[in-house]
Amino acid sequence: MTSGEMSNGSLTDERVSASASTAPVRTTSRHFPDTFVWGAATSSFQIEGGRAGRGESIWDRFCTIPGAIIDGSNGDVACGHHEHAASDVQLMTGLGIGAYRFSISWPRVMPLGRGDVSTAGLDFYDRLVDQLLAAGIDPYVTLYHWDLPQALEDEGGWPERATAYHFAEYADVVATALGDRVKHWATLNEPYCSSHFGYVTGFMAPGRTSVADGFAAAHHLLLGHGLAVERLRSRVPDAEVGVVLNFNPMHPASDDPADVAAAAAKDALHNRWYAEPIAGLGYPIDATGADRWSAAELREGDLEVIAAPLDVLGVNYYSRSFVNAADERIAARGPVTGMGWEIYPEGLAETVRWLHERCRFPRYLITENGAAMNDQPDANGFVDDQDRIDYLRDHLAVVHDLIAEGLPVAGYFAWSLMDNFEWAYGYTERFGLIRVEYDTLERIPKASANWYADVVRANALG
Repeated sequence: MTSGEMSNGSLTDERVSASASTAPVRTTSRHFPDTFVWGAATSSFQIEGGRAGRGESIWDRFCTIPGAIIDGSNGDVACGHHEHAASDVQLMTGLGIGAYRFSISWPRVMPLGRGDVSTAGLDFYDRLVDQLLAAGIDPYVTLYHWDLPQALEDEGGWPERATAYHFAEYADVVATALGDRVKHWATLNEPYCSSHFGYVTGFMAPGRTSVADGFAAAHHLLLGHGLAVERLRSRVPDAEVGVVLNFNPMHPASDDPADVAAAAAKDALHNRWYAEPIAGLGYPIDATGADRWSAAELREGDLEVIAAPLDVLGVNYYSRSFVNAADERIAARGPVTGMGWEIYPEGLAETVRWLHERCRFPRYLITENGAAMNDQPDANGFVDDQDRIDYLRDHLAVVHDLIAEGLPVAGYFAWSLMDNFEWAYGYTERFGLIRVEYDTLERIPKASANWYADVVRANALG
């Protein structure tokens, strides 16, 4: 790879020195625009439970594989949100948030992924939307947050082109049912995770390990996104439509040209591979180093479908990674969360600046940002999580600075509203503003919930 190729549109272009200070400078008060959207986020499989009321998902099956989930748990009950949605909405009103980002369970709505629709499944979301609106909270719906119906996986899953068309059918069903009230839609959440961890590394459901399947899944996820955008535009013409991507800045471990090249290749596969085709720039195939896609799945017209114009891009950001040519795991160079993820707020600024310079999306929402910390509840279950408060404060300071620079960042959704099933980590990691006692399903707001409510109320970061 030449130096020109590495600099052409790469998120690695704007890396700061690893030794530079990354903590935002705090002022006495940072006010946000009056139109700024304050919210919190969850996903269906992670909180809903209600297993008897839906079809099997790939995560239900994955949870039965010995060793797949670190604590051997599953999502059958999770946080019991399916039964406690109304009281959870009341918790949201206590936070004062004006928006709630949640996902629809595809197998709850269409148990086999296509064909028959579950009236009971749709009714759950119909009630939830009404409850949110009655509480003055705007619903932000994500159609797919990793829970593919197992019946479609049995037919080949996302590596099969047919799955993209089934996804469009599902999008049409949900938009028809909820589009009279829901005006904020995202098609996919983090297609990188679905394709890479689900089909390449096997770390997540469905647990397959094939690079070829991963590339095919990535393309069909993006094709499904574009097809779903068409359905959403048709059914809800006044909607704000977008997609949610996760970004992990890739910094070279050293100035060695081999490390720089390796970081650029990882950046192309993780970050550019999804943002650029959606922005109409095509796949960065020539920038991926040794991992090359054959493009066998790419058909005439696909890129135009994938690049359907969007109103907003959802940005999920947690941390950065260091990369070397040996593909070794490299320790963080700063403070870390309870999961060992480096706390690097400046990475959010790098990401949004690069996105706007390279892709020029109309506006951005920070759709996930938060931290799993080593929560220590007191005798009453209360968690004084000052470390999480610091994490949120420092990242919100970056958001404020981006807005001050003139970048169209329109809102922020804390991850997560409550502790939940954290995928392969089961219930061992807690990201929530609200603690969940899994034995009793009791909800207990943490110190971070109270802090976040104060920020929302003031529309300012003190």
